[in-house]
Amino acid sequence: MANIKSQKKRILTNEKSRLANKAFNSQIKTAIKKAEIAKKEDAADKNELITSAVSLVDQGVKKGIIKPNKAARVKSHLMSI
Repeated sequence: MANIKSQKKRILTNEKSRLANKAFNSQIKTAIKKAEIAKKEDAADKNELITSAVSLVDQGVKKGIIKPNKAARVKSHLMSI
């Protein structure tokens, strides 16, 4: 455990952001899976699901949770399915 007060605070804030990032990643993965399933089943709302998944991926890049190359790869995959 850290002895310095500022480092103790950093440990707490790092944990909070880690959990927030983990939750956001989970949300992105769920949106991608829903979009893939809708595309395979040729559902009526597939375009909306793909759009929302791409939007979440872009938000992840903006927040620094996802790297830009991975985002490009995921978006390309979603569009090509």
